[in-house]
Amino acid sequence: MNLIVSNHPDETTAAGRDLGARLVPGTVVALAGDLGAGKTHFVRGLVAGWGGTEAATSPTFTLLHEYATPRGPVFHLDLYRAKTAAEVWDATHDELSEAAGLVVIEWADRFPELVPPNACRVSLTATGQGRREITIEQ
Repeated sequence: MNLIVSNHPDETTAAGRDLGARLVPGTVVALAGDLGAGKTHFVRGLVAGWGGTEAATSPTFTLLHEYATPRGPVFHLDLYRAKTAAEVWDATHDELSEAAGLVVIEWADRFPELVPPNACRVSLTATGQGRREITIEQ
């Protein structure tokens, strides 16, 4: 387990970039954290760590965004508004099974049955005054 303290959104993005650079195709990253904890900043870093140049945005209303990178696609899911795990699986099972890509799931704790046991788990916690604690379990 790795604990990172971030005092600015740029530091949260940098933590994601550092992790992303180490992840291999087929990895699932399960993100947990309250609203405003920095999950989307962290995803921006993951995309950049895979060499992507597009700034990640939260797919809260569309469920899924795909980012092209030199290392393969990054599939970014946001389960905040999803009603059931079956709904998510039906809409994204191809992406969730993509061995050549990186799958990042925001609000993964809402439907833990969609998260494989070998997923990289990242928890972001706002601790006040812009500070975040980022816990990474690989």
